[in-house]
Amino acid sequence: MSERDAVEQRVLPLVVRIERAAPPERTDALEAAALAVLALLGDVRAAEGGEWAEAVRSWERGRIRKVVRRARGAEWRRVLGLPGLTVAHGTAEVRVHPPVPLDAWPRELARLQVSGTELADSAEPGPPGEEAVLWINPRLGMSAGKAMAQAGHAAQFAWWGAGEEARREWRERGFALAVRTADPADWAVLSGGGLPVVRDAGFTEIEPGSCTVVADAPWLRSGGSRPTGRGAAPGRPGREEGGAEAAPAPESEGKRNLLVPEV
Repeated sequence: MSERDAVEQRVLPLVVRIERAAPPERTDALEAAALAVLALLGDVRAAEGGEWAEAVRSWERGRIRKVVRRARGAEWRRVLGLPGLTVAHGTAEVRVHPPVPLDAWPRELARLQVSGTELADSAEPGPPGEEAVLWINPRLGMSAGKAMAQAGHAAQFAWWGAGEEARREWRERGFALAVRTADPADWAVLSGGGLPVVRDAGFTEIEPGSCTVVADAPWLRSGGSRPTGRGAAPGRPGREEGGAEAAPAPESEGKRNLLVPEV
């Protein structure tokens, strides 16, 4: 048993609001999930001494899991009564809660459905700006819930790869990011060019080891590195239930590896 399996396993709950009459746009939901993960990681309550710090550190020591569930109406109102943060982005609302034990979800969250997160965009999203971009593998078919979790993983890698100055500037810009599906012709370069890549553990929907998302940001291209002292040693691949395996980025000329965590 690995060191990560020996500790208490926790999961990060993400809840997307999907009302029957007005479901969110798919891209808005993916971006909201990524923003929600960043909001929690950057919240003072998750910092040392904060009320969520112990839960977050415990989660990071284990296999970092994220699970997306859906809610509407009274379900959503009950979710709002639990500790957490709500991110409203475009047409989407996503609530993130502090990590909970894998086998001890709050009842209000445990009763929510994982399935039923099929969403679509009413129009093709425009090209991203100069913000961080989370590039989805164009060759994979993922439900919106699955893709939301993957986008959250990639956003977390971008956060880990940022130094304090880059984090501060990113936070001041509202964690500006975009989630886009890569052009098939660009995917090989993106996934093999030294940027952090999320690989799926194969528990749901797609084959184990599938590369799902690449995180791209200026500080990652200039040679970001994961802060030490959290979780496993940098550069060791790992897995996430229903989610991701983070692989160390390959060496490329003129860059350091972005060291990504076991998750």
